[in-house]
Amino acid sequence: MAVFEGNFTQTEHLRFAIVIGRFNDLITNKLLEGCQDGLKRHGVDIDPEGTQVDYVWVPGSFEVALVSRQLALSQRYDAIICLGAVIRGQTPHFDYVANEAAKGIAAAGFQTGVPVIFGILTADTMQQALERAGIKSNKGWEYALNALEMANLMRQVKNLPELGMAYGSSTALAERDNPSLPASTARGDRPWEPQTQEDRERS
Repeated sequence: MAVFEGNFTQTEHLRFAIVIGRFNDLITNKLLEGCQDGLKRHGVDIDPEGTQVDYVWVPGSFEVALVSRQLALSQRYDAIICLGAVIRGQTPHFDYVANEAAKGIAAAGFQTGVPVIFGILTADTMQQALERAGIKSNKGWEYALNALEMANLMRQVKNLPELGMAYGSSTALAERDNPSLPASTARGDRPWEPQTQEDRERS
């Protein structure tokens, strides 16, 4: 057995996309600064003209998920970092946007196999948001570390031997524990049926 962990040292070949919502840009710009700082301090070239980080601006947090998924589908990036800010108002708008953004970002990662980092800051007040975007700490830094760790970890696990990768871990376990079981049965395609008279007599 083995232990797999992402590290923060092998970053020179990693590529990232950062998707930023313009709405509440007082907050999202600060999150971006924190994110850039975190990446830069770990050896990533954050220059937009460089080869490691692309920046994509969208209207707001609601649109972040769609664009992130499209970027992830390109398979050009080791991780996508989503930055946005949703501040509670006097209507249910906050809940709708925050919930849909969270679901969409999670789905983008699951559907593409690319780490898509949830960096949508939710707060009850502007003051709360500011405190989390630079006054007391900067969540953007944390989002950068999450992206670095997951990008490195996924590179490790994607290079695992093929056992278990073709049909998923449950199929691999079924085939390992029941070596005489036909692969189609392990995959759940359909029950195995005897094909010859000899098979029928044996069954």
